[in-house]
Amino acid sequence: MPSKVFYITREKLDGLKKEYDELIKFERRKVMNEEAPKILESEDVNPEYISFQEDMDFLRSRIDELRNILGNYKLIKKPSKNLKTFVNIGAKVRIEVAGRQDEFTIVGTLEANPSLGKISNESPVGKALLGHSVGDIITISSPIKTTYVIKNIKYEIS
Repeated sequence: MPSKVFYITREKLDGLKKEYDELIKFERRKVMNEEAPKILESEDVNPEYISFQEDMDFLRSRIDELRNILGNYKLIKKPSKNLKTFVNIGAKVRIEVAGRQDEFTIVGTLEANPSLGKISNESPVGKALLGHSVGDIITISSPIKTTYVIKNIKYEIS
């Protein structure tokens, strides 16, 4: 089964690499410098040991998650000149819905934040807009029927 591809900007990639490196260093320090608590304290399991193991498991799962992302990412770049008229990942799209104008950027799932005007390419609206151009009318029924008219498309990704 092919791995999921994570679409990310250069800025996000740099942040993920930095976080990964810091967590690897932190894990090494924790394992090398700290003595793990003993598993047993008298006849009972030591609560400090359980806490230490939970912390390490959480840390390792985040490191594994970052390793997966860093091994399966694709940078979001400006499309070629002939493709800039179509909505793709990285596009800033101005739409009209019910007489109101709205604008958002289509990004990968890791950077999606609707309150900042960033929607995922996997969201119902993002997915429906991909491949369309200015003037296209898109109707989405999720959960209510909404019609979007694409007014403008621009790319600001470096």
